[in-house]
Amino acid sequence: MSQFVGKTRLAYSRAWHLVDAGSDPRPLGRLASSIALTLMGKHKPIYDPSTDCGDYVVCTGLSQLHTTGKKMQKKKYYSHTTRPGSLKEITMERMMEKWGGGEILRRAVRGMLPKNRLRDDRMARLKCFEGHAHPYKQNILQLEGQQSSILDLPEVKTTMEKVAPSPAAASS
Repeated sequence: MSQFVGKTRLAYSRAWHLVDAGSDPRPLGRLASSIALTLMGKHKPIYDPSTDCGDYVVCTGLSQLHTTGKKMQKKKYYSHTTRPGSLKEITMERMMEKWGGGEILRRAVRGMLPKNRLRDDRMARLKCFEGHAHPYKQNILQLEGQQSSILDLPEVKTTMEKVAPSPAAASS
């Protein structure tokens, strides 16, 4: 089988996904794992672990982020500056008050991404917002229940017509 993929620019194009954490019924861990898969690009047929082919993810409504059980009160995050006696711990509830739900989601997603040179680049494509307002509304393809596809964009249509001519043109 040939290894030639063809016009890969279209295959490697990045889409923008909107996730509303406030209205999403999934708890933090399940939400973070689906975001990590999207950031890695595992939902694409061209996925390769050594290339960065993932999409952008915009998370809104993180002030209503929820977990199961008593994790808000009992889960602790640790940090250490490598100096003796400098181990600090903070509960999830305190972190939510201090830095908001965005930092909690970032740490959860960061832990689910592969620990390699691509992790920081993938994390940079995760955009977190406490409320529902964000500056990326024009980039998101699926917004407020409107089902739109990347194939509806004019640039993609012209590229697809160049690659695969219409059946009417082929018959003449």
